[in-house]
Amino acid sequence: MTTHPTGPLAGLLVADFSRILAGPYATMLLADLGAQVIKVEGPGGDDTRTWMPPVRDGVSTYYLGINRNKRSISLDLKNPADLEVAQELARRADVLIENFRPGGLARFGLDYDAVAAGNPKVVYAGISGFGSGEGAALPGYDLMVQAISGLMSLTGDPDGSPYRAGISVFDVMAGMHASIGILAALNHRATTGRGQHVEVNLLSSALSGLVNHSSAYVAGGTVPFRMGNAHPSLFPYEPLPTADGELIVIAGNDGQFRKLCQVLGLPELPEDPRFGRNQDRTANREELRPILLERLATRTRDEWFRDLLAAGVPCAPINTIDEGVAFAGELGLNPVIDSGGIPSVRNPITFSETPARYELPPPGLNEHGEEIRAWLKS
Repeated sequence: MTTHPTGPLAGLLVADFSRILAGPYATMLLADLGAQVIKVEGPGGDDTRTWMPPVRDGVSTYYLGINRNKRSISLDLKNPADLEVAQELARRADVLIENFRPGGLARFGLDYDAVAAGNPKVVYAGISGFGSGEGAALPGYDLMVQAISGLMSLTGDPDGSPYRAGISVFDVMAGMHASIGILAALNHRATTGRGQHVEVNLLSSALSGLVNHSSAYVAGGTVPFRMGNAHPSLFPYEPLPTADGELIVIAGNDGQFRKLCQVLGLPELPEDPRFGRNQDRTANREELRPILLERLATRTRDEWFRDLLAAGVPCAPINTIDEGVAFAGELGLNPVIDSGGIPSVRNPITFSETPARYELPPPGLNEHGEEIRAWLKS
């Protein structure tokens, strides 16, 4: 089987028994960096193949967005011959990643203990919704975790209903945490020769990713609640209306607030004891907000955006996705790459010596099945 000798992870073989989002996102990141990823799919294929619209040439863009640089083989683990192929792949793999319910692969001899018995150097990563203990039986859907973790209680208008985030934020976060765990375990293997079992669950990723909000409770005994677009510890740090639309305006420190006031023509505000320090502005935000709004209403969003940025004040228009991609392009970030004829969003990591690769398009179901089976028999 053809290998890809470029990238910082070149030479690593990843057996990807995951599906939907968290696992496939993690393995795509690894594949971009040179790992050879073999995507193992059941007879019906990854669920996201059917999650449409939107589509590109009849294929779900959801699936396309997280499966480049991989090879696909379809295996029915209930079929003895296919199971033998899966077990041989696991025996050869440097990394195995799966997101079955905890213990779900044990009946196939593909759980960590069984795989490690024949492949003690394997780094075996399992992603679940709620861990392998008391929460093992719970289905691991991102929306469930957004609700259970408390994220939805923080999202939405103060007097309105809780809202989910616009993306499956904890699936993505767990995928990144899994990638970090895998790389750490590979480094440990490089020094000891031993693999290990890496476990990530969406709820733990969520509580970690809630950062200042979970810390507010754990360290401070304060339970935060939704404030719309307001920030509990900073002001201004939210969208504010201008003459023709809203603009995100941020004063992350007292120096930025002074710059904001200079541009707005309100140089006296930082000298007001109600507004001079961040904690004072936050406590007196309802007195400060109308002063800022009156001045912002005199000019357009784009005019303020230009002048505030020039003065070093963080601010931003509220773009749609197409506008966001276009803006990244204007900054030279090259957000869109070609992966075997399929447009895709580039890997976010830039390396000076070992750039990410984009060689294979997202595979069709079992597209590389014959090639992989022949290689495993060799």
